[in-house]
Amino acid sequence: MPDMNHDPIIVALDLSDADQARALVQRLGNAVSFYKVGMELYAAAGMNFAWELADSGKRVFLDLKMYDIPETIKRAVKQVAKTDVEFLTVHARLSVMQAAMDGRGTSSLKLLGVSVLTSMDEQDLLIDTGYPARVSELVALRSRNAMAAGVDGIVCSPLDVGAVRGVTGNKAILVTPGVRSRAGTAMDQKRVATPAEAVAAGADYLVIGREVTRANDPVAEIERIHGEIEAGSRMVTPRGVA
Repeated sequence: MPDMNHDPIIVALDLSDADQARALVQRLGNAVSFYKVGMELYAAAGMNFAWELADSGKRVFLDLKMYDIPETIKRAVKQVAKTDVEFLTVHARLSVMQAAMDGRGTSSLKLLGVSVLTSMDEQDLLIDTGYPARVSELVALRSRNAMAAGVDGIVCSPLDVGAVRGVTGNKAILVTPGVRSRAGTAMDQKRVATPAEAVAAGADYLVIGREVTRANDPVAEIERIHGEIEAGSRMVTPRGVA
């Protein structure tokens, strides 16, 4: 059964400048402890805003999906490892993850391998690679590679999280974007599930953005999502129980 003392929500600060992000964090107050800084906000405000969040006592997930030659990855991750950022994403290519591990060194930074973006389906993979590929097979391969590389966790669709948990066991941190409440819309993501479904399937953290950031009352929305997760946890078979 999901641990209700653990808060699985990470709010995605997918906003265009630091002032907007700062205002939302202030408005949410103690309702949220963990925030994602993605590429848009990073491009606008850089590491300074991530430091500001960490200095204010918030947990920081730096979602840069790093992908480059190994030496560049190693050196970039080494810089992030000097900060109080808690999670950092890299693409789940074996050479990229191995380089990231080298760059992380002995720091407490947790590395997450991004499996397949939630905006992609089989048709997108066919267009991208030129041959048919099942998303589930690619996710499984990259999950195995992530475990072989020694990274701390995996970012995957909530529809894939159960299968990924089967590959990784309980030792991996599984983070799921593409989470939408029943009342929400999928927008540009194709492989989505509700918060309760994602937690029941084995997700440790849920990245939730526009459903909160565009809400008229973000605090009330967070409370509603927590309630949805708690209600869902009473209706599903606990993980590991046949």
